[in-house]
Amino acid sequence: MRDVRYLASDRLEGRATGTAGNDSAATYIVRRFAALGLTPAFPSGDGHLCPTVTGRTGTVCDGRFIQPFVAKSVAAAHAGLPSELPTQNVAAVLRGSDPTLRNEYVILGAHFDHLGRSTMGALDPDAANANAIHNGADDNASGTAAVLELARLLRRNPPKRSVMFVTFSGEELGLLGSQYFVEHLPVPRERLRAMLNFDMVGRLRDDQVIVYGVATAGELNDIVARANAVAPLKVTATGDGFGASDHSSFYAKDLPVLHFFTNVHEDYHKATDDADKVNGGGIARVVALAERITRDIADRAEPLTFVRAVAAAPTTSSRESTSAYLGSIPDMGATEVAGVRLTGVRAGSPADKGGLKAGDIIVAFGGKPVKDLYAYTDALYAHKPGDTVDVVVMRGSERVTVTVTLGKRGS
Repeated sequence: MRDVRYLASDRLEGRATGTAGNDSAATYIVRRFAALGLTPAFPSGDGHLCPTVTGRTGTVCDGRFIQPFVAKSVAAAHAGLPSELPTQNVAAVLRGSDPTLRNEYVILGAHFDHLGRSTMGALDPDAANANAIHNGADDNASGTAAVLELARLLRRNPPKRSVMFVTFSGEELGLLGSQYFVEHLPVPRERLRAMLNFDMVGRLRDDQVIVYGVATAGELNDIVARANAVAPLKVTATGDGFGASDHSSFYAKDLPVLHFFTNVHEDYHKATDDADKVNGGGIARVVALAERITRDIADRAEPLTFVRAVAAAPTTSSRESTSAYLGSIPDMGATEVAGVRLTGVRAGSPADKGGLKAGDIIVAFGGKPVKDLYAYTDALYAHKPGDTVDVVVMRGSERVTVTVTLGKRGS
């Protein structure tokens, strides 16, 4: 709760990406990682200056804990805000205890950014227009605190595989930090074994927690059930690895994922999401469950068996339930292309059946040109379920037309 209260305090002004409050949150996380005795995830020696911060264990090189990047946001540009925002991810490593398996990694992650004073994404426009601070105590100081607590607990008795703890910026702008991280990994991709994500785990009510992604590896259902046999929570387990948080970036790279979530509430994306409403004991219970799951994955002899999960089309609050559904997963960070780059497609969806692929850039939909995500959304929702439409994509240097039959959202 000390971590939650600091990260969600007014002094950080809501930790919006590209702001001083966001930078202060990153520096705080660096100090916490250093105090826990973790190894910086990013090796030095790249020729860049390495600024220092003073933590409880002494002076450390935070240039090795911090991964700087520029968040390029189409959504921010569309709202009239700066489209390029310098920011950073923060990552540290707990070395595994097994001489061989320590070269493999389980990632535990959470985003630490929130809305700040921005009206973009806020669900209380009157408060936002009054320059109110959206502190994001549950979204996602709670998840960040969970990752820090998992680091503390795992540090006492390291598992066989190494564990990488990553906190992302730019999530509220479209998973930008996690997308940058998976494209600029500090270790080879083939050494990663799973990613566990924590987003809004601070409002546990009636012992109910949702765990997404259990169908992304053949073993995960049993692992979650086994971990929940001790001090059980009421776990709702669902299969799909795509979703509106940072685990999606890892699932798009064919990694098993789990996403822990204690559900939405009336303070979501409002200025009332403050630390005094966070259930600290509830976070501790989610952390205890996640620690058992992490140890099971990190100590098992063989890696998890990745599965490309098939899931029903998601429901949406921003469109009518009769809206057309394609099943594409846009790359929210791809601002350098004209069109919409796909980071993936949902298995079994109309996009999948029609032949769309990860990496495709949609440039036309149903005869309408697509220059950005907004043009794509307008073109999609101009149709109804059951319509057959041509989708033109750039696949490498080749212009390809595929035909899809749109489904019904929520079906």
